[in-house]
Amino acid sequence: MNTPYNAWYGHLKNFAHSPWYVAALASWGIALFEYLIQVPANRIGYTQLSLGQLKIMQEVITLVIFVPFAVLYMNQPLKMDYLYAGLCLMGAVYFIFRT
Repeated sequence: MNTPYNAWYGHLKNFAHSPWYVAALASWGIALFEYLIQVPANRIGYTQLSLGQLKIMQEVITLVIFVPFAVLYMNQPLKMDYLYAGLCLMGAVYFIFRT
């Protein structure tokens, strides 16, 4: 599973017994791939969307990907807090895209 979450949190599971610098190098390698996609996407998106809209969209995508990652890959319990966070983000989407 090569997602940004492997760069951010996957090392907690995959490199738990490795020195921190091994986990950091692996995470930076994954993050580099992410940024190679994110930077051009933001440049393209900024031609049609405002900066605030891009940021809220990023947060929605992050939560949509993070919840299955946390539950399925990191074996974390599915919590109602994820639903509440999603509802808050739906409100943010409404307000940022209503104009």
